[in-house]
Amino acid sequence: MTTPKLRDDLIADEGLREHAYADAGGVWTIGVGHTGPEVRRGLVWSRETCLQALEHDIARAEQGLDAHLSWWRGMSPERQDVLANMAFNLGVEGLLAFRHTLEAVQAADYDLAARRMLASEPWRSQVGARAMRLAAQMRTGVRSHGGEP
Repeated sequence: MTTPKLRDDLIADEGLREHAYADAGGVWTIGVGHTGPEVRRGLVWSRETCLQALEHDIARAEQGLDAHLSWWRGMSPERQDVLANMAFNLGVEGLLAFRHTLEAVQAADYDLAARRMLASEPWRSQVGARAMRLAAQMRTGVRSHGGEP
């Protein structure tokens, strides 16, 4: 089971915006990294709606992980948080492209998994310090940072 800190980490990583905005890729986004057909220019949500959408989006990421990585629930909650955070950011399909990383995670070779996470230059460059923090959390199984909502 992921930890309650996952929500706080995602808020710290993604930010919380009550007004829709076009992200770096031009995708309309609102709340905590929420996208979808309902998100468009001019859309405004309350903080409560943003947090409800976040809970739904976390659940969707976890369901995707359950469907594709049957073994992921056997890891510590802190390491589950790493995969859920990455799936939230990249989408489950995007995370599945980290095939060699996931092989190392499944084999419980967390040091290798962390190195492989950081070897993904496009992802590491895109998310910056988040990549370093998640790799350290994967390596050690200890959360090195807890975001604040």
